[in-house]
Amino acid sequence: MNIYSDLPDSHTLGLEMYQLISDLYPICRSITGDGVRKTLHVLQQFIPLEIHEVPTGTQVFDWTIPKEWNVRDAYVKNNQGIKVIDFQKSNLHLLNYSIPLHETMPLSKLKEHLFTIPEYPDWIPYRTSYYEENWAFA
Repeated sequence: MNIYSDLPDSHTLGLEMYQLISDLYPICRSITGDGVRKTLHVLQQFIPLEIHEVPTGTQVFDWTIPKEWNVRDAYVKNNQGIKVIDFQKSNLHLLNYSIPLHETMPLSKLKEHLFTIPEYPDWIPYRTSYYEENWAFA
């Protein structure tokens, strides 16, 4: 008797896992907000999860639950109006927990709010600002 006969073959399982990751990757999620909810609801299709919500400001051991963070869009346009940094292309382009900002500024001021890895110019560094109001792009 083969107890594994009801399991999908590794190729099928691999394709299903790849599809799940493909579905989850574009969701903008952090430690709070709609992206976390959406991710958990997707995962509920595969594993039993009981979801509990904890209000902002609640103390949990040595941690305080931060404000929710939900993003609709974020970008930087050059002086020709072309988006050169675009949240819609990668949600990593925005500092996690950035505050809203709508401003025109010189490149010198913008550079103070840009994160890069100079030796890897095509990489997008992941940065957060949970407890300090700030804004930045990567």
